[in-house]
Amino acid sequence: LTVGQNLPKLLTGSKKFQALLREDGRTKSEMFALRRTIPRQLCLAVKKNRPQASAARWLSDSHDDFKPKQKKPIDLGDEAAVQELVATHVKEHPVLLYMKGTPSAPQCGFSMQVVRVLHAVGVEFSSINVLEHPEIREGIKKYSEWPTIPQLYVDGEFVGGCDIVTAQYQSGELKELLEEKKMLE
Repeated sequence: LTVGQNLPKLLTGSKKFQALLREDGRTKSEMFALRRTIPRQLCLAVKKNRPQASAARWLSDSHDDFKPKQKKPIDLGDEAAVQELVATHVKEHPVLLYMKGTPSAPQCGFSMQVVRVLHAVGVEFSSINVLEHPEIREGIKKYSEWPTIPQLYVDGEFVGGCDIVTAQYQSGELKELLEEKKMLE
């Protein structure tokens, strides 16, 4: 016997099953014949009796402190807005990497190298995928006056691209910088 064939036997004693029999006016034998639709029928019966929550109701009686806050969308077509956004990113994140792709799936060998270096040092870092936002990709180059990506920022200061970060890692300067800024434990 399959689960579908056993289901009516399992449910015959349940209150939901008995309620369905009364509600639909069907006999037990008719319900057994419909054994493949019983799970759907039960779901519909349960949903029918459940009160529906309305998002508007929750929002209207919430205190302002608990209502969702939405930031105004930034116009990435405006160069000044992009520069302001980049400056905000750099200030808000202690260690920030602008890269192609994500740390778990880099889309560029240079980005992958910097991610490996940061993992080897043992520092937690945030990253921004510039491939998702071409405006930020160009804006970060103007912000740092550095022509390539990836770009690493530590405590709001530009450290460098792949070659500089790799050289600093090999010489131990990167670890010293991160310890000095108290980014490593």
